[in-house]
Parts: sequence; structure tokens; C-alpha cells
Amino acid sequence: MLRMFPLLLIVVIIYNFLAFGHGLASHSAMEAFLSGNAVSFHMFSGDPWKFSIGDFLILIALVLLFVEIVKATRTSSREIINHGLSMLTFVVALIEFITLKGFSTSPFFFIICFTLFDGVGGYTISIVAAEHDLGMGRGASTD
Repeated sequence: MLRMFPLLLIVVIIYNFLAFGHGLASHSAMEAFLSGNAVSFHMFSGDPWKFSIGDFLILIALVLLFVEIVKATRTSSREIINHGLSMLTFVVALIEFITLKGFSTSPFFFIICFTLFDGVGGYTISIVAAEHDLGMGRGASTD
């Protein structure tokens, strides 16, 4: 059952909690929240590296995208449902990005891109894996 759940939906839900928790904050308020609350690390070079909440959300989304791509190598019907739900996640997140206050930020845009890559990449990988399972790839013999 968990394999059907699109993991990137977790990051979209977290962002929704942050935006709705601020009462559908304005764009500037969400930008300030996502980039303003940063932890600074001093590197050996002496340069400071700032790591913000927005950076953390992108990092989580990137890790979950990797897990989703690995899951896409399976060719079961559960994975097809997962790809459909991933595309639905992309559509909902895109609508939020375009229409809701506080959602037109760079971190949320990257999260949307990851959901698109998850859906399209998942379908593509599943098709290629299915072709290899059925022996229909380019190198397959037609005799």
C-alpha cells in the first residue's frame, strides 16, 4: 500500500502546512520565512554557508525523488497507480503555485519540478523496464 503513495506528496504537504500555518502568508512573508531562518556554517575556507528552511525542503524533496525513481523500476500495477498519483500531485502543486498566496517561491517551484520529474520519469522508466522484461528492447531478436 505504501508503494502506491507518491513520496513527494510529503514535501508538498509540509509546504502547505507552513503556508496555511502562516494564514496563507503573502509572498514576501513566505520568502522571508523560507530564506530568513538560516543556519550558518563556517567552512574551512572561511566563507559562511547559509542553510535555510527552503534549502532543507529541497533537500528532502531530492532524496524522496531518488527513492521514487528507484521504486519506478518495478513494473507492477501498484507502480502505475503511483505514477498517476504523482502526476496528480504535480497538477495540484502547480495549481497552488499559480493561484495561492505564499506558494510562488523558488523552493516550491523546485518541488513542483521534482513532482513533474517523478511522474514523467516514473512512466518512462516503467515503460523501458517493461520492454526489457518482455524482450522488446532494441537488442531483442526478432527471429
